[in-house]
Amino acid sequence: MKPGRPLLVLLLVACAAPLFSQSKKDDPNQIGNREVGKGLNFYSLEKEIALGRQLAREVQRQAKIVDEPIIAEYVNRLGQNLVRNSDAKVPFTFRVIDNDVPNAFALPGGYVFVNTGLIELAEEEDELAGAIAHEIAHVAARHMTRRATKSEIASLATLPLSVLLPGWAGIVSQGVGSVAVPMGFLRFSRTDESEADYLGVQYLYAAGYDPTAVITVLEKLDALSHRRLGGVSRLFSTHPVDSDRIQKTQKEIQQILPPRDLYIVDTSDYHNMRERVFSMEARRKPEEQDTRPHLIRPSEAATSR
Repeated sequence: MKPGRPLLVLLLVACAAPLFSQSKKDDPNQIGNREVGKGLNFYSLEKEIALGRQLAREVQRQAKIVDEPIIAEYVNRLGQNLVRNSDAKVPFTFRVIDNDVPNAFALPGGYVFVNTGLIELAEEEDELAGAIAHEIAHVAARHMTRRATKSEIASLATLPLSVLLPGWAGIVSQGVGSVAVPMGFLRFSRTDESEADYLGVQYLYAAGYDPTAVITVLEKLDALSHRRLGGVSRLFSTHPVDSDRIQKTQKEIQQILPPRDLYIVDTSDYHNMRERVFSMEARRKPEEQDTRPHLIRPSEAATSR
């Protein structure tokens, strides 16, 4: 066994240890009173927020952010309502990206981006809320930085113990500061995705929405994945959807969420905002048409004068 292995084993055991009682995890009434993000993590909450801010700036530099007030304000308001009904311990920022791929993603520290393509796909408010609740769950469970920590552990495993101690913290901080590509934080394990589904439906339910809207969105995305390639295939490399995941989520909803007489399904505000998105899309289409010069016959030129 290499010198660094004993420390690695201890760290991996700490990562795998149960972090909170199953009863609390299963009870939506305990939301906010359970530490779903606990676990071995080289990032403090403050460092996680700072890292997310840095990555979010890079996303905003590269992407086309929608600044139309009604769209931006609506998505932020919807997101903040879900955050208030979550286990998250950080402030959140929500931004809309002008992109027709139906996607949403979260960065460490509470930075969530929603594509206009997802708004177009979600025909009702609870469907969009379900997708956003899933991203909030990734942040609440601190999946991004806990995953980065495991990567750090894997790299530390090849170092001699004499190097790890007592200078271990310094090596870790150097690794933390080397993150440069935001997409590296968007690839989750199936365990992470499953936990985000599990927590997300609870957040959706706690905010008053119909939790089965998550199933509807997953089914739409699953169907879309069989019809289109390109951008959608890139989406499914980070958010894999299959029948097992859909059935598992459906079963969890039935087991842990008591049925209610009334749910929020849709609102006029949502449809007004969604119409703005479609209008923005329609205005953009003429700009994307082929504007290259074309040859015309002399007779056509004379006619056009």
